[in-house]
Amino acid sequence: MNAVTETGAGPRGVFTATIATVAGVALLLGLGTWQLQRKAWKENLIATVTGRITQVPQPLLPRERWLALNPAEGEYTHVKFTATFLADEAYVYTAGSSLRPDVNSQGFWVFAPARLADGGVVLVNRGFVPTDRKDQATRAPGMTSGPVEIVGYLRWPEEHGLFAPADDTKANLYFTRDPDAMAAAHRWQLDAPFYIDQEAPVPPGGLPKPGKIEVQLPNNHWQYALTWYGLALALIAVYGAWLTGRLRRRTAP
Repeated sequence: MNAVTETGAGPRGVFTATIATVAGVALLLGLGTWQLQRKAWKENLIATVTGRITQVPQPLLPRERWLALNPAEGEYTHVKFTATFLADEAYVYTAGSSLRPDVNSQGFWVFAPARLADGGVVLVNRGFVPTDRKDQATRAPGMTSGPVEIVGYLRWPEEHGLFAPADDTKANLYFTRDPDAMAAAHRWQLDAPFYIDQEAPVPPGGLPKPGKIEVQLPNNHWQYALTWYGLALALIAVYGAWLTGRLRRRTAP
């Protein structure tokens, strides 16, 4: 076997290495470009959400227009309305919130239906309670009755994540903000395709604890893009060094 074949410096070896390098560089450049696109998308999302949550609260649209709303146009819209909470509640587990920095421990979001003056019923996330205050009896002052002027944000249902535990309807415990699932278990007649994250008012006793949404979405896509582009350059450099070394061996006496 000659020296060219032994070192892999023949035409076939160079061709295979070149194809592999081109494919690898193309993949790495594609990943870097995708991260730049994600960066632009994330910046637009942050700007959109920030703009909506900082607006002066607007009156909630009439019930006949609710079904025409969609998440792209309505998510995080700052609204206000007057409604009366019904007595029933559902509890969604949380380990903390990226949009509520004041919620940084385990507990539950308290969801309750609220009836508007025109008869429409919308589901409201009244706020956070720690694990030892889930029972209504431990926060009786917060169980308000009568009309309440509510300020909050329009939110749309979450999709059940692949790794999220299954809801335990018998225990009234949920792991996804899914109004339809809660309504089915509690026999609520909800009219809105969205729910409300309550910002105000704070009920007597402080629980459930509503609050402002703050945009704290991570945006590290620029660093990720540089990493992928850097790996592409490194791969080109390694290929160049390999090819140079093989050609020198091939031409050596």
